Amino acid sequence: MKNAKTSPRSLAGLAPFLRPYRLQIALAGLFLVMAAVTTLVFPVALRQLIDAGLAPKAPGDQVMALRSHFVALFGVAIALGLFSAARFYTVSWLGERITADVRTAVYARVLRQSPQFFETTQTGEVLSRLTGDTTLVQTVVGSSLSMGLRNAVMGVGALAMLVWTNPWLMAQVLLVLVLVVLPAMAFGRRVRRLSRASQDRVADASAIAAEVLNAIPVVQSYTAEPREAQRFATSTEAAFDTAVRRTGARAVLVAFIIIATSAALLWGLYAGTQAVLRGEISPGHMGQTVVYVVILASALAVLGEVYGDLLRAAGATERLMELLHAPSTIASPDTPVEPPPAAAGATVAFDRVEFHYPSRPGTPALRDFSLAVAPGETVALVGESGAGKSTVFQLLLRFYDPQSGLLRLDGQALGQFSLEALRARIGLVPQEAVIFSTSALENIRYGRPDATEDEVRQAARLAHADGFLSALPEGYQTFLGERGVRLSGGQKQRISIARAILKAPPLLLLDEATSALDAESERVVQAALESAMQGRTTLVIAHRLATVQKADRIVVLDHGAIVEQGSHAELLARGGMYARLAALQFTA
Repeated sequence: MKNAKTSPRSLAGLAPFLRPYRLQIALAGLFLVMAAVTTLVFPVALRQLIDAGLAPKAPGDQVMALRSHFVALFGVAIALGLFSAARFYTVSWLGERITADVRTAVYARVLRQSPQFFETTQTGEVLSRLTGDTTLVQTVVGSSLSMGLRNAVMGVGALAMLVWTNPWLMAQVLLVLVLVVLPAMAFGRRVRRLSRASQDRVADASAIAAEVLNAIPVVQSYTAEPREAQRFATSTEAAFDTAVRRTGARAVLVAFIIIATSAALLWGLYAGTQAVLRGEISPGHMGQTVVYVVILASALAVLGEVYGDLLRAAGATERLMELLHAPSTIASPDTPVEPPPAAAGATVAFDRVEFHYPSRPGTPALRDFSLAVAPGETVALVGESGAGKSTVFQLLLRFYDPQSGLLRLDGQALGQFSLEALRARIGLVPQEAVIFSTSALENIRYGRPDATEDEVRQAARLAHADGFLSALPEGYQTFLGERGVRLSGGQKQRISIARAILKAPPLLLLDEATSALDAESERVVQAALESAMQGRTTLVIAHRLATVQKADRIVVLDHGAIVEQGSHAELLARGGMYARLAALQFTA
């Protein structure tokens, strides 16, 4: 969601992350105020030095007076240093801690989003928000906000002292400052819009990079490197142009604030020097006024810079909160049903299910789909691409919910289970094996994190993976690289199968589980899978009909509907769609 009206109020989204650290915030506030107050005390000590320390006295008395005043000034400097160091440490700790909490919370939220979320949100944009936007938040919470508050306290204090000591003069200066603030606020709206737009353009570039890097073999095979480099460069240039406009707008805003406020304050200083010459105030009073004017001017300049940082962080916070509060279309019920004890096999039932993917509302993926699977039964789903086979798996895993109809597992509607309880009873072997950047042992153990090494090895043996894993340089402890780049397609698939075998769920979903294997490995793994499926309910998606001939039942789908079902021999005898598919494959 794009919002052109981003303002510092968007930072209120960080409030829930600040509450657990109220003590640290209070300490940071205390140190901040003490550092500011100490700074404001300095001009008073300076006035005493000028008026009292330099007043005509006996030489010895004057030296002692000067010494005592310089000692007092040094004491103020020590206090300022200690309070500033304590403030810096506490605020920096808060910035790092809150940023880590925000990043963790947003990532955890994204992990729980349904696939529908990723149909409209690019992975690269999510990564941009988790990195770039959280870094902006860290900069503000851990630095800019503290600087802003400190300078606000010092600015208000200096202004109060100036008003108290020079009321008529400062009344004139304040009138001029009001005339400065109003146009600055109006111009700030443009800076806010450009800040948000700049972050969006950076996210676009990150999305392109993530997409291309995840498909680098395809990009290189089509010699598309120059095209992709140009596409990224175009996106980066768009981000650069937006950033330049944002920076230019901020530069104009800062220059306007500094020049206008300096003009107002210099007028105040000029009037003060005239008052000294007329004998209306002392030189020490004038010195004190000069220092307070400098403090006020520098505070306003810093606040102008901080305001720009706050605008950028507000846009970043808004984008992070969009992810954090994005509703998930699939969620656990408020009072989930306790699932029955896991048996060797699960019962599965589809009752007149109708389903359209959100991105394709006009095309039904499943139409009046009804199917019952008994415990321990192996059912193969076959049909042409787009027939609805993978949709059956997606609905069983509750990646989506049907528009009408009902799905049951072990007699209970899927929506009554918590997502964790439901998915704990299902094992999935996808068509494209997913390998994580860790060891072979941990990749298999992903199916059951508490499994022992012996159990992992046993699952690998069943999946015909023990041989090549043991031959790796460090055996099962070998790091497999990002997305398993050190393995062949067949080896990746066998690890994926071992992962599902180790989980040992009541329901197995095999999506072309042997598609990447050579003929010999396929034969061995098929036998291993048949052994692992004994007594367990199994749904198998297959395009190669030779792999499902032994299934208890074969269900043929066409355009989301069941057109026939039966055993391999029965379906061949009917001469229907299955027989035509079989004739094409087996003749070939």
